[in-house]
This record gives sequence, C-alpha cells and structure tokens, in this order.
Amino acid sequence: MPTQPPRSEGRPEGDRIAKLLARAGVASRREIERMIAEGRVALDGKVLDTPATILSSLKGVTVDGNPVAAAEATRLFAFHKPAGLITAERDPAGRPTIYTALRNALPKGTPRLMPVGRLDLNTEGLLLLTNDGGLKRTLELPATKVPRTYRARAFGVVTQDQLEELVEGVEIDGVRYGSIDANLERSSGRNLWIEMTITEGKNREVRNVLEFLGLQVNRLIRIGYGPFHIGDLPRGQAVELTGKPVAHFLSEMTGEPIPRAGVKKAERIAIAAPAKAPAPERAPARKAPPPPRPAPRKDAEPTAGTPRKGSGSFAKAPRNGPGTLTNAPRKDRVAPRKQRPGTGSGSRKRPAPTRGNPPPRGKH
Repeated sequence: MPTQPPRSEGRPEGDRIAKLLARAGVASRREIERMIAEGRVALDGKVLDTPATILSSLKGVTVDGNPVAAAEATRLFAFHKPAGLITAERDPAGRPTIYTALRNALPKGTPRLMPVGRLDLNTEGLLLLTNDGGLKRTLELPATKVPRTYRARAFGVVTQDQLEELVEGVEIDGVRYGSIDANLERSSGRNLWIEMTITEGKNREVRNVLEFLGLQVNRLIRIGYGPFHIGDLPRGQAVELTGKPVAHFLSEMTGEPIPRAGVKKAERIAIAAPAKAPAPERAPARKAPPPPRPAPRKDAEPTAGTPRKGSGSFAKAPRNGPGTLTNAPRKDRVAPRKQRPGTGSGSRKRPAPTRGNPPPRGKH
C-alpha cells in the first residue's frame, strides 16, 4: 500500500494553516484557501491573506470569528452512494446531494464528514467519508496511487486483448491516462460487464476510456477504494470503518504511529452491513369495549316474533293476505281446550244480538 509522501529537508516545523484547518475538519483545503482569500480566517485577531502561513498548532486561529477546536481523532466511514445524488454539500440547480441521504444513514453525533474524491451523478457505489481533511487529500492525490476499482455495464463489442492494452495507458483528446487494469467479466451478445482498476482518478476517467473503445456505458459502480471493498453494504447506507486493518491503513496514510498492540495489515477489507437496532416491543392493543345497547322505549311497538306481556309464547301465523298477520294458533302446537258438558264446541259462543235487545254484558 502506498504511503504518505516524505517531508522535504529544510522545511520549517509545522504545517500550512490550510492543512491544519482541514485536519480539524473545518473544510477541504481548497475551500479553506477560498475562505482565506475572502478574509474569513484570522490569527490572534489579524486577518490572514495567504494560505502559506506555517503553524505548529491552531491556537489563536478563528474562522468567521469563532475559535477553531482541536482536531478530533481521525474517523473513516463508508457510504454506498445511489445514482442520482450529487457529491457536494449543495447544488445550485437544487438537485439532491449525498448529504440528503447521509442525514438518515449516519448515527447522531457524527462529526462533519468530507467525501474522499467524487462520484458522478449517475455513478453509484463506494464513497469514503472522513473528518480529516489531511487524510482526504492524501487519498485523493494521484501520487499516492491508491487503487479505485469499478464495474461497468456497457453496450458494444470489445476483446480482452484490447482491454489488456490499457495497462500501458492511453491518451484521449490530449489527456494522458495512466495504467489501467481491465478485465472482461462476462458478455451476453453486445451487453458486457467489465472490471477496471485505476490509480489516478481523473474526471470521468472510466467512462472516457470505455467510450474511446467504442462502448456505451449504461451503468457504473465503484466497488473498491484502496483496501476497502463495498461488500454487503446496502445502497443508501453508511457505516464507520473500524478495526486493526483500518488502523494500519490510516497509520500509513497519515504518518501517525501504529498503536502499541499492533495491527494486522490486510490487502482487502470487506465492508459489512450496519447492524440494525432491535425494534422496540409494541404494547398489545387494547380492545375497545362494545358500545352500550340503547334502552328500549316504553312506547315502542313490539316487533314480530316478540311475545306480548301476559300472552305466553307468540307463534308466527300464516299470512291471510298481502301484508297481513293473524294471531290464530296452529293446531299442531296448541292443545285443544276441553269441552264443557253439554256443549258441542270447545269455545263459548255468545248469542247473536237481536234488534232492540242489546247483548248481555255478563252477570250483575
């Protein structure tokens, strides 16, 4: 793995203020140089006008009138960038950026992170993030030769011999691209999958080289950066990279000493999916009590099939006509009354009334 470029002899102790501020996570070096040109950075109350100021610490340095806190420990995160996001803090056209997705993907309390390099709007895959501007710069420099691996789906015709010629580099429209390790993974007709590893990371390098070979790229995924491989990291998710192999890599990149316990160097570190917190148990839903039944109205008429008070059971009678009910009992359910002696029927009949003589009303 490449290491940080050596410090030149005769160089004064300390570092440029832009590097120190980037190391503290204020912004990238380019942004800090722009902030200095705008007069936003001061030392002991005096506004600085050049980023070449050499300092051994950030004591007395302010940005926009606010003192700069000491640099935190270097942290490194991996993010599976989906297509359709801009690798920037803000976009003048109003398109969504990676920070839109990172608000939900990163845990609370995560420091300000800067992307290592960039991925185009339609390029997806592994994007490293760090709070250390110095580490960001080191990983981006072509001089460190940190490998970036991509998988490209393209349409067209190409041979493995043509891809192997890229190991010598290629010049396209006056731009010289360095050595590229390219392999044809599989093909189905004119649809191809190609894996490419580059070390310079120039703007649209993979797309420009494949288009130079007569191919039309319709999907591009970055699957590796340095020793880190995207592994099982789901799209749109982020995870912090920790462990001894990560510490060894950071030590090589930043020049910081390796911890006492020693760390193991790894050629490839697969990134696992972030652990999901267990879902909180839900309390059992309470059943709502049934609504109370309304009290019967005293003046309501009894419905069919309901016995009248003091009349015994009510038997449903056949209809005599449309919409008419009769209370005559059925012979198969009601026993006949006993006949009285001297009568020929089971019911007592009153004599028919005669004209001028009202019917008797009973005993007086």
